[in-house]
Amino acid sequence: MNITGTIDRPLTHDPQKQAPMKPSASEPVGSANTDVTTSGANDSRQNRTREMQLIPEALARAHMHERMREAEQERQAIRLVAARRMQRRAERASRRARRALAMAVMQ
Repeated sequence: MNITGTIDRPLTHDPQKQAPMKPSASEPVGSANTDVTTSGANDSRQNRTREMQLIPEALARAHMHERMREAEQERQAIRLVAARRMQRRAERASRRARRALAMAVMQ
């Protein structure tokens, strides 16, 4: 059983195993541009396949980058809250020390 593929549903997705493109009978011989060759079509198909295979990886990389940025922002916010808390604590301690010093001078 020898089933040939179509353009929309190729027999195989591997460009190296696909049949080379053949000129049709209606086209004159030598009408194709020199830069349009079957190897160019295979390379184009191969690049498109490679790009398609790399899309999930690029999406995962972008997602991880976004998650890392969110985590860094969260850590920065936590550090800011802790710094403000320590500043308030230091200000209270400073006020207590001034009050204690004033009480000591008054006596």
